Amino acid sequence: MHSWRRCHLLTTLFPPIASGILRNVALPLSVSEIASSSFKTSSSPSSCSLSSISSLLFTAQSLSSAIQIHAHITKCGFFSSTETLRHHLISQYSLWRSPAFALKLFDEIPSPGVKSWSFLISAYTRNGQWLEALKSFYRMRAAGVGCNEFTLPSVLKACSALSDFVTSCQIHAIAVLIGLESDPFVANTLIMLYADLGLLSECQKLFDDISNRNVVSWNALFAAYVKNDRSMEAIWLFWEMMMKAMRPNEYGFSIIINACTGLQDLSLGRMIHGCLTRLGYESDKFTANALVDMYAKLGDINSAGFVFEKITQPDVVSWNAYISGCVLHGQDILAVELFHKMKRSGMLANEFTLSSVLKACAGIGNLELGQQIHAYMIKSGGHSDTFVGVGLVDLYVKCEHCEDALKAFDSMPERDLVAWNALISGYSHNGNDQEAIYLFADLRRDGLEFNRTTLTAVLKSAANLQALALSKQAHALATKAGLLSDLHVANGLVDAYGKCSSLDDAERAFMESPSGDIVSFTSMITALSQSGEGEEAMKLFCEMLGKNLKPDSFVCSSLLNCCASLSASEQGKQIHSHVFKAGFMFDNFAGNALVNMYAKCGNVEDASMAFSEIPERGIVSWSAMIGGLAQHGRGREALDFFYRMLNEGVPPNHITLTSVLCACSYTGLITEAERYFYSMEKMFAVRRTLEHYACMVDILGRAGKLNSAMELVESMPFEANAAIWGALLGASRLHNNVELGIKAAENLIILEPDKSGTHTILANIYASAGRWNDVARMRRLMKETKVKKEPGVSWIEVKDKIHTFFVGDRSHERSKEIYAKLAELGVLMSKAGYVPLVETDLHDVDKLEKEKLLFQHSEKLAVAFGLISTPLSAPIRIMKNLRICRDCHEAFKFI
Repeated sequence: MHSWRRCHLLTTLFPPIASGILRNVALPLSVSEIASSSFKTSSSPSSCSLSSISSLLFTAQSLSSAIQIHAHITKCGFFSSTETLRHHLISQYSLWRSPAFALKLFDEIPSPGVKSWSFLISAYTRNGQWLEALKSFYRMRAAGVGCNEFTLPSVLKACSALSDFVTSCQIHAIAVLIGLESDPFVANTLIMLYADLGLLSECQKLFDDISNRNVVSWNALFAAYVKNDRSMEAIWLFWEMMMKAMRPNEYGFSIIINACTGLQDLSLGRMIHGCLTRLGYESDKFTANALVDMYAKLGDINSAGFVFEKITQPDVVSWNAYISGCVLHGQDILAVELFHKMKRSGMLANEFTLSSVLKACAGIGNLELGQQIHAYMIKSGGHSDTFVGVGLVDLYVKCEHCEDALKAFDSMPERDLVAWNALISGYSHNGNDQEAIYLFADLRRDGLEFNRTTLTAVLKSAANLQALALSKQAHALATKAGLLSDLHVANGLVDAYGKCSSLDDAERAFMESPSGDIVSFTSMITALSQSGEGEEAMKLFCEMLGKNLKPDSFVCSSLLNCCASLSASEQGKQIHSHVFKAGFMFDNFAGNALVNMYAKCGNVEDASMAFSEIPERGIVSWSAMIGGLAQHGRGREALDFFYRMLNEGVPPNHITLTSVLCACSYTGLITEAERYFYSMEKMFAVRRTLEHYACMVDILGRAGKLNSAMELVESMPFEANAAIWGALLGASRLHNNVELGIKAAENLIILEPDKSGTHTILANIYASAGRWNDVARMRRLMKETKVKKEPGVSWIEVKDKIHTFFVGDRSHERSKEIYAKLAELGVLMSKAGYVPLVETDLHDVDKLEKEKLLFQHSEKLAVAFGLISTPLSAPIRIMKNLRICRDCHEAFKFI
């Protein structure tokens, strides 16, 4: 080729370089010196060895160096003597990610053969240009050029990357036709191709047909089995290879270590570690990284650190494996320390490092470091990475910075379902339930599908909002999406329906659950407990134990609350034993539930003991103890506990202060009550609620200060609710204030028209004032409005069995003994000065009949049964669905 034509070609291909040559611009020293040693010693191309020119090509340290060497070769006319240099240059350009330059060189070849085509196709596959590789292969076949053992592996890699099964089969057929199926290069590539497609039987067949198996063939088969989650078979193949005296290399070891990771078999991983150490591969970085990854993922962080420290120069893969393993197993502080150490070493973090570190920051609440990473990503332009974006969203929501989480989410160019789930779950977890529902609606509008994580978060928010309609919509979506078989979704449905007080739906969801686990039983037991179905909750607990499911602290807490609502102290003690055996005594949830159960069952001593065993007593523990003491009339002790709580630096909440006001009410401490009531916002930063006003009205009412109580009601910033008017009605009855009682009752009837207790108390007020016509009118009103008086029911627990009694009840198996005991008590009480309060009975009968009716009240029957059924020293605890009547209250003093 003439020199002017060579210059024209260079100008076309590489204008900057060509112009530099034409102007005699000096090359960089390293390239110039190498070129001088190869070119200046010879005046003609034939006198210069081809090997020295090839060596020159492989010294190129960058794309510009390769282009300059190309220019020298072109100037000296070496392309005219051989195609080998062009092949080497094509390989160099593919190495430096410049397949376009490789194609221009290829096009210069007058009649490219199979070797030239192979170099071109390899250049495309190296650079991920899979379609171009296949097109070049089709052109080669159309030109009538055959294939060799180097062409087919490159084409097969392209087919695998494109998941092109049809073309893969065609290439395989070509390999069979030309006799290359058993060639190690071709067979190994085919094994990897079929492994990607999940066709392991084809992989095994190809491997068996390889005539001269090498270590690469074994590695390909190992990788095929590991990739398809059949790691144990890969391990057996590894031992088989070792038995055949085939020495594994570092890549084979790394695959087998990954198999141990997949099997989660740490002991097997240690055996492989020992084997590779004996063979001298421990210092290999590739193998060491696999070891760090295995130990870290399987939770042996110390061994991961030991291997990591032995790596001479850890690369970013080494650091990522160690850091991500620490995060996976909750070693967030160590992960952050490693990240700082990595920065000090000069190693640049990539998106995988940063996403792991952001998870660690979220785990330990290190918002500051997370924000620094966020700022770094924005400056470096990497904030658009999906992994990092999800990590930022997760960090901000876990640090309760939902607005920043939303900004990070909005800045992501592509938001996948993982990002949506992180945001929705975060909002739900932080109590922003309405916003979580809105976000779910946005996700649906964007046309994205949801998964179990999404639906579980939505159901949690629906439960918190007590939104029954929304729960049913989520149920319908779960049904359409086929997610009802997922335990997380099923449990979420049970919990949502339970918190919406829809027990029928909750029970239906529980029964449809694929296999009830401890979570589903806990959700159902909690739903029953919160709905007042304590007995059903206890039955379900027994069923759970029958399925050999071990109770956790949450189910124990729910059951203890059931026992508290039923006043079932004996059953509560049995749950206490489960708590003790399971080692939950130091669990705050279980400890607080124990305090609450014993306190509400009247066993204040055991409540105090359970309270003393709680390791970290928070506001819930103190509130339960103070409330229990106040409920049982031990107001002074309740206030002493309150003072102790303040001395220990625990600030009260609105529930604690409600219990304090109740304690003041039961002990008549009006001055203390007024002090805490009027100064709670200033002293404790707690705003007064309706419950606080109801307590204060009750305190003033009990003390006979009815005018002050009414003034307080009129000055409230809220509308009076049933609790307020109920307190006034009770005080009016106690102090025979008919006018105020009528006003309170009228308001109560408006608020709670179906509640019979209000009508009954108002009738009692009329009766105590001798206004029998009004009593009759109230009875007619109840009849006309179909308001039924709720019957009084009392129950007592004896020997793990609950015995229930109604007024005048004779259905109990020991009824005769009970009435005999009542008769005995009646004689003793009369001698002691007891006089029945017949005015509390509203029946239009004579005095003797009223005395008889009063003596058959359900609570008196329960007490009589307790006296004949329990030892002399045992306390008798009675539960009743209504307030105890005044006559029974007086009678119990005498009993």
